[in-house]
Amino acid sequence: MMATKSGNNNAFFFNLLMGRVHIAPLASFRILLGIMLFFSTARFMAKGWIDDLYVKPLYYFSYYGFEWIQPASREGMYAIYVLMLIAALLITLGLFYRVAALVFFLAFTYVELLDKTNYLNHYYFVSIVSLLMVLVPANKFASLDVKFGFTERATHVPAWCINIFKLQIGIVYFFAGVAKINPDWLLHAQPLKIWLSGRDYLPVIGPVLALPVMPYIFSWVGMLFDISIFFFLINRKTRPFAYTAVVIFHMLTGYLFQIGVFPYVMMVATWIFFSEQFHLRILSVFDKSQAVIKNYTMLPAVQHLILSLLTIHFVFQLLLPMRYVLYPGKLFWTEQGYRFSWRVMLMEKNGYTSFVVKDNTGKVVEVKKSNYLTPQQDKMMSTHPDMILQFAHYVADEYARMGWKNPAVYVDAYVSLNGRRSSQFIDPNVDLAKENESFLPKKWILAPQ
Repeated sequence: MMATKSGNNNAFFFNLLMGRVHIAPLASFRILLGIMLFFSTARFMAKGWIDDLYVKPLYYFSYYGFEWIQPASREGMYAIYVLMLIAALLITLGLFYRVAALVFFLAFTYVELLDKTNYLNHYYFVSIVSLLMVLVPANKFASLDVKFGFTERATHVPAWCINIFKLQIGIVYFFAGVAKINPDWLLHAQPLKIWLSGRDYLPVIGPVLALPVMPYIFSWVGMLFDISIFFFLINRKTRPFAYTAVVIFHMLTGYLFQIGVFPYVMMVATWIFFSEQFHLRILSVFDKSQAVIKNYTMLPAVQHLILSLLTIHFVFQLLLPMRYVLYPGKLFWTEQGYRFSWRVMLMEKNGYTSFVVKDNTGKVVEVKKSNYLTPQQDKMMSTHPDMILQFAHYVADEYARMGWKNPAVYVDAYVSLNGRRSSQFIDPNVDLAKENESFLPKKWILAPQ
């Protein structure tokens, strides 16, 4: 019996990876994702955010290890976004598909790495998904690459080509749900208690949102939704109800909290969970010869390499959100190990910082932050220790260039988390110009009082 059970398990996992499935969900995913990427890129350009985020700032908060990535000129940044726009359109059409997916991944990730001020979970998600798209033959069906003879048509692909996207989406939701299992979210309904109280002006639902019980309902429903939705989406019987919940949940959060395109990205991405028959009905407009079956084949060595890389990727995805356990202190306070962990809308954090420069001769001056930072950069920096450290080093370098001898930089920083009273954030007696950035714990972060 044990051998039979083991054999069944092996067959199950083999089918998840190598079982032949119809390519229709993957082709639909390519088209829908491409449309979403095209319009979100166009929206970014239309709102003038290229200038605001990547041209006007005098300083950029780079990611540790990626300091070498710097913004291009104004013309160069606009050219990169035009390139992204074209790449997204080509992904949608399935024309020069793999090159387009790779170009979009490189351009989008380059922009994302320029300034951690602009970090958003869905930007990280788009980078991951666009890279995964490079690895799969999503242009083998309902594409211009097939129509023009640039690639052969295929109707069936190995199951991993589709399941990797389902798994990635499941990781996003599951870790977002696990992150909500904390006292602030479940017992104190924070930060939703703060946010919903500011939405009582909305027509019809405003008075309902003002009810004291609503933040608790939203908190518990949000946690349960995130932690379970993946399992309901992969179940054929519960899938229609689960997707209805996805639409309602994301439309409501998008309306209430103005969180950009994230709700729409997730509503589009989760279409991949639907059956091949569902997608075939949609794609019949693009591919009339669906009855002709042709399997997609990949060189064994290439497939083995791709699956090995994907294994590393998903192990990394499972471990990265857990790295916070390696750091002392409260995660929401220190934010060491916070980014790239699918922690969505978990806190309301406000900060104040004042930087002072001193040198060996006794000169002392308070830094005028507005000379160097945009208001958005200042706001984000004031609650993130790594950004405070970066700015301190930048200030020290600036004053050294002005002739100051061994300038020391001290910060007076206070932070309020989820409605609590403000507490001193950084040790004011530490010369941050002498502290180096690393993945090690930052001992100069003070515990909240």
